[in-house]
Amino acid sequence: MTPSGYRDYFKLLGVDRSANLDSIKQAFRTLARKYHPDVNPGDSDAEEKFKEISEAYEVLSDPEKRRRYEQFGQYWNNSEDMRGGATQGAAFDVDFGRYGNFDDFINDLLGKFGGTTNAGGFPKGSNRVSINLDAEVKVKISFSEAFNGAQRILSVNNERVQVRIPEGVKSGSRLRLKGKGNIQPGMGRRGDLYLNLQVESHPVWKLDGDLLRADLPVSFDELALGSEVSVITPDGETQLTIPPGTSPGRSLRLKGKGWPSAEGRGDLIFTLVIQLPKEWSSKELSLLKELQGVRSVQPREKWIISAHL
Repeated sequence: MTPSGYRDYFKLLGVDRSANLDSIKQAFRTLARKYHPDVNPGDSDAEEKFKEISEAYEVLSDPEKRRRYEQFGQYWNNSEDMRGGATQGAAFDVDFGRYGNFDDFINDLLGKFGGTTNAGGFPKGSNRVSINLDAEVKVKISFSEAFNGAQRILSVNNERVQVRIPEGVKSGSRLRLKGKGNIQPGMGRRGDLYLNLQVESHPVWKLDGDLLRADLPVSFDELALGSEVSVITPDGETQLTIPPGTSPGRSLRLKGKGWPSAEGRGDLIFTLVIQLPKEWSSKELSLLKELQGVRSVQPREKWIISAHL
């Protein structure tokens, strides 16, 4: 304080005279942590300093008080319009004992002195600032990463973070990275980061709950005569038995070869789709004509009877 009793509030907070409200809030938070009586027990100088910076914040955070302070200097509080406000050079009394911790005190103070809104942008009058520091981001992963699990390195707030993606996640799954969200300026508190996973589609496999489905191309003779065919699954190659006389469109199931989950593996479902050649060889055509001549079944016999109106 100068001999005349004038306090340079900008100098007390260590900010320029052009500082905006956010800069003033941040400066106050930093100094309040430094001079808070709980941090400096029994230090009367620190307590006095704390009262001074609190008074400075009260004035500079209020647009009308700041305007008069900048216009009238040490006489800013002598106007009739300012009666009932903070008194120039008066003691700034704070009952520290009623606060559970330092953050409770700071949030209460910012809520009272922060103009029409408090530090979190919420209406003035609330004793606590409820700021949502959590963040959410969409992350695309491949079908293979979702099935097998994977390790990913993400850049979060200029920080490289290693993320473990568990096996069996699906689109819409959320992973929580504790303490990797947004940072509250001046307080150092940090929220959580939520990863909203989006699984890219696969050209063969389709996810249906915990079932994995795929169309399996087969030939005419494999359906008619039955066959043991080699198929590829997400786990590798295996054998699938096609019974003789199987109709196209039938589904065959491999148990425990589907999508992984906490309850275990789902099943893998193959839908048999007949694959005809674009061009037949002369030998194939000859055999088909021979088959046509000896065929014992009229495929549309029952259909014709049922189709009559």
